[in-house]
Amino acid sequence: MSRRTVSTQIREQLLQRITTGELAPGARIPSERELSDQFRVARTSVREAIQGLLSLGVIERRGNRTCVAEHLPDVSVEPNGDRRKSFVRELFETRRVLEGPVFALATERADDSARAAVAALMDRFADDLEIDEFRRLDREFHTTIASHCGNPLLIELYGKVLDQLFRSHDFDTLLSDEQNRSEVTRIVAGAIDDHRRIAAAFEVGDAEAMTAATIRHIDSIEHSMVDDLR
Repeated sequence: MSRRTVSTQIREQLLQRITTGELAPGARIPSERELSDQFRVARTSVREAIQGLLSLGVIERRGNRTCVAEHLPDVSVEPNGDRRKSFVRELFETRRVLEGPVFALATERADDSARAAVAALMDRFADDLEIDEFRRLDREFHTTIASHCGNPLLIELYGKVLDQLFRSHDFDTLLSDEQNRSEVTRIVAGAIDDHRRIAAAFEVGDAEAMTAATIRHIDSIEHSMVDDLR
């Protein structure tokens, strides 16, 4: 295998981590030595992969550090009243404004390989997923679709909104509370059904169906989180 092929594979794997939110905007990219050890390749190949990402503008130098490019400030939601429930309402209102249009753009602009990737990701969902595994796949599913909208600023903004969702203590306490176990199981099953509709619209490039499926999904999850969980 040529060194160029190795560096390309490293670049693509790092880009995947960035687009799925594993490496969030502003996050530090591991050093050349760390990546060399991780991928078990020469540092020259790592250096070429990093240079390729710098050229794409998805990472940037900050002094002696390399970080995921960040162009927007952090999105912050300040709850009031019933802290957990008000946070859910504000977060889902934000998602409703942003996610439908972003997913519609992605549906229109995706190529065949992107559609196949989302279909393959959908196949990894199962009705008996534990909540932690479901949430990991859930984030990957949403960020993978959004990454094909063709607008880096929208991708970054959407990623910051998802950070509020997936890194929120308030959100976690609702989902992990033992008294909510049966409702959370029902929410996961319903969300997977919603994902199937979203994936189907994405696969055929139907932006109108995508918008409808996305808003239905957001409305359903919000209703369950606010009205059914304690």
